[in-house]
Amino acid sequence: MTRPKKERLVKQPPLFTAFKPVGIRRYGLETVLLSLDEYEAIRLADQEGLEHSEAAVRMEISRPTFTRLIDAARKKLADFIMNGKLLQIEGGSIHFKGNVFKCNNCGKIIALPMDEHVILCPYCESEDITDLAENHGHGDCCRDHENDR
Repeated sequence: MTRPKKERLVKQPPLFTAFKPVGIRRYGLETVLLSLDEYEAIRLADQEGLEHSEAAVRMEISRPTFTRLIDAARKKLADFIMNGKLLQIEGGSIHFKGNVFKCNNCGKIIALPMDEHVILCPYCESEDITDLAENHGHGDCCRDHENDR
């Protein structure tokens, strides 16, 4: 029997969750699934340029686990790019540290800690707000996780 996966910490939900080659319809494309923890590994190692040990600390996982995550993520990204597939970011055993809200009226992005919520857009006062953590099936669990720490 395998050990359950430890929940990894992800800074915040991604703004975009699907990518495809230009000029090709989404329908019929093979899909590459990049988990949210693999997404975070790419962000920490390749965007922020962190060493594996520091990135592992941020995600609250071991360095060998981080190395396996980043290797898997890079292989998936190469498959997506080289073979013209659909890249979908979803799933994984994670908790978000922070949240992102998007105003569907003016398009502004509002980044906040997990324990804060937006009801009205601070830019245009619209109530048409999307909670990106909730779009990934998170929210209360991440707030509870943050309170337990």
